[in-house]
Amino acid sequence: MTESVIRNKPGMASVKDMPILQDGPPPGGFAPVRYARRIPNKGPSAMAIFLAAFGAFSYGMYEVGKGNKIRRALKEEKFAARRAILPVLQAEEDERFVKEWKKYLEYEAEVMKDVPGWKVGENVYNSGRWMPPATGELRPEVCGRRSTAQQLLKEDKLEKTQQTRARDNDVDWIRNGHNL
Repeated sequence: MTESVIRNKPGMASVKDMPILQDGPPPGGFAPVRYARRIPNKGPSAMAIFLAAFGAFSYGMYEVGKGNKIRRALKEEKFAARRAILPVLQAEEDERFVKEWKKYLEYEAEVMKDVPGWKVGENVYNSGRWMPPATGELRPEVCGRRSTAQQLLKEDKLEKTQQTRARDNDVDWIRNGHNL
């Protein structure tokens, strides 16, 4: 409200001439003020939270243990299968080695035919110990092809190179502001 409406006079006279208006409490008074510390008791207690966390942890460890048992059983099954197939693989490798050894002996006989007293296939080292023969290619230049291990190594390097290039292309693509 404006001053002229309150005083019923136009313009401003004196502040002393204005009626006194003072704020007071509502009829019946104000509601009581809560000043005591009353924290509401909502939610689970500390013991309930601890027991729930302990239960979740225990269940998780139980599941990890079950997973370990399954993984151990699968690993043992894989090793058992490898042990079962090992004689077949060893027989194949022995057969391959005998073929390569014969080729090598033929090559050695051809190369050393002019050397007097040369015995084909005899060990030049006189250590008296038997050494198992190498299982890889004896002489790749004799057999006319690379060893399987060398071929696999070359393919593995090629695959890693291709993976590296693909990763670098993805990084460049992302740096240029694109999404995969």
